[in-house]
Amino acid sequence: MPNMPPGGFPFGDPQQMAQMLRQFADMMSAQTPSGQGDQSSGINWDMAKNVARHSVSEHGDPSVGVTEYAHVQEALRLADLWLNEATSLPSGVHTMEAWSRSEWVEKTMPTWSKLCDPLTARIVESMGQNLPGEMQSMAGPLLGMVRQMGGMLVGQQAGQAIGELAREVLGSTDVGLPLAGEGRAALLAPGVAKFGEGLGVPLDEVRLYLAARETAHHRLFGHVPWLRSHLFSLVEEYARGMSFDMSGLEEKLGQIDIANPEALQEALSGSEGEGLFQPQDTPQQKASLARLETTLALIEGWVSVVVDAAVAERLPQAASLAEAIRRRRASGGPAEHTFATLVGLELRPRRLREAATLWKALEEARGVDGRDAVWEHPDLMPSSDDLDDPEGFVSGRADAEAAQLDISQFTAERPEGDSEEGGSGGSGEEDGGRGGEDGR
Repeated sequence: MPNMPPGGFPFGDPQQMAQMLRQFADMMSAQTPSGQGDQSSGINWDMAKNVARHSVSEHGDPSVGVTEYAHVQEALRLADLWLNEATSLPSGVHTMEAWSRSEWVEKTMPTWSKLCDPLTARIVESMGQNLPGEMQSMAGPLLGMVRQMGGMLVGQQAGQAIGELAREVLGSTDVGLPLAGEGRAALLAPGVAKFGEGLGVPLDEVRLYLAARETAHHRLFGHVPWLRSHLFSLVEEYARGMSFDMSGLEEKLGQIDIANPEALQEALSGSEGEGLFQPQDTPQQKASLARLETTLALIEGWVSVVVDAAVAERLPQAASLAEAIRRRRASGGPAEHTFATLVGLELRPRRLREAATLWKALEEARGVDGRDAVWEHPDLMPSSDDLDDPEGFVSGRADAEAAQLDISQFTAERPEGDSEEGGSGGSGEEDGGRGGEDGR
């Protein structure tokens, strides 16, 4: 370990370290006088919002003009009407808005804090739990300062990541769920224009296509009540399995001048694109991440199928726009990188094409109503294995329902108490159960 003192404590005199931490906490607090840490996680989300807004304003953030606002509202309204022909789910939009980047930061921050808290809180907790024994022996006051320092650092990194994201997002649903609440559809005029650059597609057509995606997400979340909480639960499950290699923190602390708290801030901020700490892969994490990615893929796959059906005959460049979205998602757009910047979690629907294929197969076999009925309960949803065999999922589900229908007809037609026929009915039920299992 660099700079290891003779006494064996890698960070120098613990008292000096405590003084540096106090200075660092004072410095961070002075930078954001209105910021307060969240009571449950210790993360300073007011600081995060201030940092994000500052990041946006540095690059220029003009307000949305009256004409552009009207164009966005009209696109959202028209696209939402088109979706009526492509899905059985009714409109989920209550308000239609056009935002600047700063407005996006302001209106989505409450959801970001809820979504990120389980992950960032684990980082702050790890900072206290993984301190060397010499530092832990200084007991409560120092550990409290370490956690305060961690909350401020994570809040600052979160703000930087969200500020970068604000410069590239298209609307309120880029991460796969409505960040500003259900029913509040919005597009960012600068993001729409930037997305359309180089595509050779008229801006009005780009706006309509993105409006269809925005309103499709709101239909899904507005009428599938379990979906939003399910996604949050998967993120929390992932967070519970997180563990961190703190050797990088120890190395950084061992190399800095303890009399210079600014050096501590610079060292712990990390290089561009790196999180404060990188979580170690564990079997629990990998399993949780697989479930999260499957759910995100199913959401994005459904949206792409529904939107393509709604706009195919209305927008001449619909296929080109759909491919541009797929490339954006597959390569890891800004939304996917935000969590990775914070703690190494990417919200990327890696199996988007497989999910879209499954929804199309369901629609061909059961129609639009049958396809959308799968969203009625989480137990009906396809698994990761089903994405490997969409036809098996579709046929298995159909066989199970057919078997249940046969049982109902048999029960209604046969006299009660007929043991031989009752045995046949039991066999049919058993076959139906196997069909459903095979499909899953």
